Amino acid sequence: MSAWRPLSADNAPKDGEMTAPLETFGGPAFEVTRAAQAGIPPPTALVFASPHSGGIYPEDMIAAARLPVETLRASEDAFVDQIIAGAPALGASVIRARLARAYVDLNREPWELDPSMFAETLPDYAHGRSARVAAGLGTIPRIAGEGRPIYARKLTFAEARARVELTHRPYHDALDRQLAAARAAHGAAILIDWHSMPAAAAHGQRARNGGPCDIVLGDRFGAACSPKLTGLVERELEALGYRVVRNAPYAGGYTTEHYGRPARRTHALQIEINRALYMNETTREPTEGLARLTADAESLTRVLAALDLAELR
Repeated sequence: MSAWRPLSADNAPKDGEMTAPLETFGGPAFEVTRAAQAGIPPPTALVFASPHSGGIYPEDMIAAARLPVETLRASEDAFVDQIIAGAPALGASVIRARLARAYVDLNREPWELDPSMFAETLPDYAHGRSARVAAGLGTIPRIAGEGRPIYARKLTFAEARARVELTHRPYHDALDRQLAAARAAHGAAILIDWHSMPAAAAHGQRARNGGPCDIVLGDRFGAACSPKLTGLVERELEALGYRVVRNAPYAGGYTTEHYGRPARRTHALQIEINRALYMNETTREPTEGLARLTADAESLTRVLAALDLAELR
């Protein structure tokens, strides 16, 4: 299921940045905005992803849930897709979720399912013993809103399979294609997986220059990308005034772990942003910090777009 439409005028490239019109395409689960017109190689090796920015709650979920949608929205990475919306005009392709994380978490393995949520025994290929499943945060989350159970009944595996096929598989197929295009054009790909974290999680981590962290960089403790990439992003963010820590409490999820293969020319880095920087977590309204963070994300994108990929070897 694909629908093509031109990029909106609000996100159009500025004069002199690009001449070819950008295009956005997608399906029920996701939307991709290319950094170049279809059929033209991407101008940079950058691919940005926002797997938790979706805010659509399908009727089948609402019918089975015990929690109201407003409670489920606490799981969303609100406004993260807006923060990186200018990236395509700067050379980075962007893929963002449309369906809500509480429906299917795209930053999990496809079959990372909690057996206690289902009416029947799961197939052998289901992965039900991960730490994320134990925490209630598998591919189909069990909890939301400060640990409250989402569902009023047991789900069937048929429901889970339909969600994975509708959302998880096409999203990752599209992401994989964008990374392959970057590698083909530039010899390597850089994937930045953008997220936000509750202020409470940020307060538990102290930055090296003091105070609670503003941003967590997750590179799977150096396994998912060149340390030079992590170091570059860290320096740029600190120069912009942010307190940065690495790999705690978030070292990178499925996306970072699965795609981050420096030896295979794909570098993946997760960026977690403290929500208190740009929104009121109670009212879910943006603050003045959203404009600053958006501008700073564009500054970081420009630096990454100018990076000599040979430096990552």
